[in-house]
Amino acid sequence: MGRSSVGLDENVAGALCYLLGVVTGVVFYLIERDSRFVRFHAVQSIVVFGGVLVIQMVLAAAGVILGTIPVLGAVLSLIFVGLLSTLVSIAALALWVVLMYKAYRGERWRVPVAGGIAERYA
Repeated sequence: MGRSSVGLDENVAGALCYLLGVVTGVVFYLIERDSRFVRFHAVQSIVVFGGVLVIQMVLAAAGVILGTIPVLGAVLSLIFVGLLSTLVSIAALALWVVLMYKAYRGERWRVPVAGGIAERYA
């Protein structure tokens, strides 16, 4: 592994792309000029955690809509939306740890769909 244009080792910069999800992905994508490895991880972070953010927003909106239905809506909202939101959060946390670990190890581990997009824009 070499050094990135931001002065960090590529594996460290790659792992940091995931630290705050979309935020650090965008920051590293904008400031990294040379390392395709770091840019790959930056784009993948943006796509993966941007997707998680969109899913969580859709679930929250569904919860609000279901919550307007008297009695049954509150129960459906709690069970359906609450359970799905929890599962998405757990999956996102696990993926976050794996992606940071793989980047730190110097691997270009591709998440399905997001990895292809990252390859294209890195």
